[in-house]
Amino acid sequence: MSVLARAGAGPLSAAARAVVPWLWRGKYFSSGKEPAENSLVTPMLRHLMYKIKSTGPITVAEYMREVLTNPAKLLGIWFISEWMATGKSAAFQLVELGPGRGTLAGDILRVFSQLGSVLKNCDISIHLVEKTPQGWREVFIDIDPQVSDKLRFVLAPCATPAEAFIQCDETRDHVEVCPDAGVIIQELSQRIALTGGAALIADYGHDGTKTDTFRGFCGHKLHDVLIAPGTADLTADVDFSYLRRMAQGKVASLGPVQQQTFLKNMGIDVRLKVLLDKSDDPSMRQQLLQGYDMLMNPKKMGERFNFFALLPHQRLHGGSHQMNARQSKPSPSPVAGFGELVWR
Repeated sequence: MSVLARAGAGPLSAAARAVVPWLWRGKYFSSGKEPAENSLVTPMLRHLMYKIKSTGPITVAEYMREVLTNPAKLLGIWFISEWMATGKSAAFQLVELGPGRGTLAGDILRVFSQLGSVLKNCDISIHLVEKTPQGWREVFIDIDPQVSDKLRFVLAPCATPAEAFIQCDETRDHVEVCPDAGVIIQELSQRIALTGGAALIADYGHDGTKTDTFRGFCGHKLHDVLIAPGTADLTADVDFSYLRRMAQGKVASLGPVQQQTFLKNMGIDVRLKVLLDKSDDPSMRQQLLQGYDMLMNPKKMGERFNFFALLPHQRLHGGSHQMNARQSKPSPSPVAGFGELVWR
């Protein structure tokens, strides 16, 4: 049985919280520098506060799931699905009978502009774990006792299942773990090992070097993750070293390599030259150059986005390729993007 199956993530039991309720407020962190009076009391915030008051502090993973996959957002996805199935009409009406203050309709409308991030993040959420003098402790989210309509981070009073994912030789003092991603990688690895194929994973990420990457975005600007929940997209960088570990050696892994390197290896410079040579429109040429800059500039996406691949072991050892005339064993071809292509 895998580690993931033995160490399912989840909050402390109600019994544990009842025994040591005061410890939840022993150590905490500020959610940011924003004054309380600027905090928006959204319907999602009211929902979260009611939930916390009823069952106690929640994990960061549970917070992300609530904010990103709340039923109102899922209803929005349903409406968009039907809109796409009926021809993507340029004009349509969204009508709610008995709307009250229009809260539900407002939440659904927000999904229309956030659908991409909702679909990307709806099943992938992280647990934050911090090293303390008492050992590793998970970070939870609670209501600030000083400000009734504000949330804050707190440390769990004792061990939680998320700590099982911390390596014994971990040197960082803050670690973000994602059991959901581990499950996906294990399933992908098993399928690739049994039936062949490959997986290419691209995202913001690092190779086990970063600590606090959990952040929010609203209107393309950084946003405090605990302020006005439900109005911002929540995200965290992928820890590719964790994905590699979760593959458990069943398949080979390559990367991560930065997007700038991956696309250069894929021949983006040659592709750009071909497109520029074919275009006589100055505005089109400008768009091509701007797009290239966005993808390749280290200060933009060039060094922020990374690529990571899972492949059968025999793919790297030449087990399924033709023999080279001068060799006594198969000669594997390079994996595109992870090595420079030879143009002929």
